[in-house]
Amino acid sequence: MAADAPVTRKCLSKDCENDASALQCPTCQKIGKESYFCSQDCFKRNWSEHKAEHKVKTTGHYNPFPTFPFTGSLRPVYPLSPRRQVPASIQHPDYAKDGIPRSEQVFVGRNKIKILDKKEQEGMRKVCRLAREVLDIAAREMRPGITTDYLDEIVHKACLERDSYPSPLNYCHFPKSVCTSPNEIICHGIPDQRVLVDGDILNIDVTLYHGGFHGDLNETYYVGSKAEADPDSVRVVETARECLDEAIKIVKPGMLFRDPGTVIEKHAKARNCSVIKTYCGHGINQLFHCAPNVPHYAKNKAVGQAKPGMCFTIEPMISLGTHKDKTWPDDWTSATQDGSRTAQFEHTLLVTENGVEILTARLPDSPGGSIPMPSATNGDASKEPVAPSTVA
Repeated sequence: MAADAPVTRKCLSKDCENDASALQCPTCQKIGKESYFCSQDCFKRNWSEHKAEHKVKTTGHYNPFPTFPFTGSLRPVYPLSPRRQVPASIQHPDYAKDGIPRSEQVFVGRNKIKILDKKEQEGMRKVCRLAREVLDIAAREMRPGITTDYLDEIVHKACLERDSYPSPLNYCHFPKSVCTSPNEIICHGIPDQRVLVDGDILNIDVTLYHGGFHGDLNETYYVGSKAEADPDSVRVVETARECLDEAIKIVKPGMLFRDPGTVIEKHAKARNCSVIKTYCGHGINQLFHCAPNVPHYAKNKAVGQAKPGMCFTIEPMISLGTHKDKTWPDDWTSATQDGSRTAQFEHTLLVTENGVEILTARLPDSPGGSIPMPSATNGDASKEPVAPSTVA
């Protein structure tokens, strides 16, 4: 197993240009702040100035993992808000109480791909329409100055208004009702107290459970005009959008589940982007995740072929830099190893007799949507990807 590259930090003393050691200010550690020094002597010499930082009025927010070597500039901002409740009158999935999706852990027949009958297909159509409505509601609320926790509140309320359970909530102990993944976060970002800023990109991943079925989709959005004017952000977002569109074009009866990865990786490479390999599309129906697996990279070993009545997602995750990921200590948040920006799009698909039905398709008034490459680059897809500076 390859080891992570060591992180280089500079000593925080104003008159010192040395690299920092592992020595941290103990007071800063207690309040969740990172502050590294090259030596004990350097720390003592600058104590009179440094200790003033401890007196700055705090918001009560903190980084729960102050010693973790983050790969990019993002940090978790805790505390998390209390777990949101779902009334007993709304149908709950089997994992809602204890976090264990037992229905997905049945060994017998777990690799068999379910064929939905007409009634089940209607159940999927309904929950996917509701899921699209909820994602659009969240996207309309997204703007600089709000927190991702606020978006979680919006999604949660919208689910309840539709007599639906937010599928992520307590799934394998996930603490929130939606996944929000900004910038270098690939997927499974936990909504917290971080404030969105102009220039961010943000993936919002919504899944609803309604009538005994799950409907799953996500999109990546530009936060403010600065993001829309940033060539690299536009390149990765629009490439991810196009990769999903291109993959859907080949879905029909007889398609091998290994084939979408070939289409996706070819298109991503043409835009000088890479494909995250750790996560894949999945079957979805009465279960949140089930067979088949649908990888997004070429030369994968996925088995099986599409047949009418099968329901699954395709959800390519595309990076400006490496395809490798690193998980935060919360055991959910997945970031690119080099801190490069990443984007994702997802639809739930139903294979029909003649092709495919996009159950989570965008509506005429859905927010977001594709934008052209900023004119400064003239749409130059050959530009070398530049990863954000790593701060850890």
